[in-house]
Amino acid sequence: MTNLPRNILEQRLVKPPGNLLDIRTDLRHFALITYALPKRRLEPYIPADRFEIVEFDIAGQPMALLSAVPFWDADFRYTRLAPFLKFQFGQTNHRVYVIDRQTGQHVAWFFGTTLGSPIVYGARWLWRIPWHLARYQVDCRYNEQRGRYEQYEYRVQSDWCAAAISLADTGEPVTAVEGFATLDDWKLILTHPVEGFFYRLDGRLGTYSVWHEEIPLTVGRPLQLHFSLYERLGLLSPEEMQRPHSIFICPKVTFEVYLPPRKLSAISYQPSAVSRQPSGDVETDNE
Repeated sequence: MTNLPRNILEQRLVKPPGNLLDIRTDLRHFALITYALPKRRLEPYIPADRFEIVEFDIAGQPMALLSAVPFWDADFRYTRLAPFLKFQFGQTNHRVYVIDRQTGQHVAWFFGTTLGSPIVYGARWLWRIPWHLARYQVDCRYNEQRGRYEQYEYRVQSDWCAAAISLADTGEPVTAVEGFATLDDWKLILTHPVEGFFYRLDGRLGTYSVWHEEIPLTVGRPLQLHFSLYERLGLLSPEEMQRPHSIFICPKVTFEVYLPPRKLSAISYQPSAVSRQPSGDVETDNE
């Protein structure tokens, strides 16, 4: 029998040809913190004419999945344009798992991203991408001999999405994930949505793509979790944020990001509360 998820995953593992603006970066202290929630909470923020919010069988209920993905960009660089310029900063992506109705493929819908670097302003100005400046404090200590983190903690100050992330790393490999029939299904949908879509700051639809190898993940446990964006949008209560569907952690993985982002529509959607900044961005204070 053909393993369709594995076949699609293998296709996504093939590195595409690049261009002048490609970015390459080693992501350190990477985590995938996923929440299960009713689909109706997400529907006001995602254009239903283009995307279908995927539901999974979680504890006997159909639930959508939303992830916060924090990491440290250790050597963010434009590989062809200026490989000698390298930047370090914290970053957190906030995404939902959807199907693109035009292609039938599993992709990610991005609410937006916080970055601990002023380069956020260039991306906002050039491409209207929903990146927001933040201040990061990171205390992550990985024990190579034990193969797990002894300390994993992020503190993010941002008017758009402040965050408190404190995790325990079991060091145990992922063997099964609730809501997914196989690990290949889980990898294809949660770890390898290589196309991302979002509302640009002007309300139009945008997209960009990434490439990375399979991510070696271990199972994590929550100690403290809070994301102000989720509370502000009515997606999760503070209590619900303490009970994620799953947490997976990786000390290092290399990503390539293919830029510039593309604009998909000439029609502006109604400005969303997701992309609005409640007040001014904070200054950055990297690790």
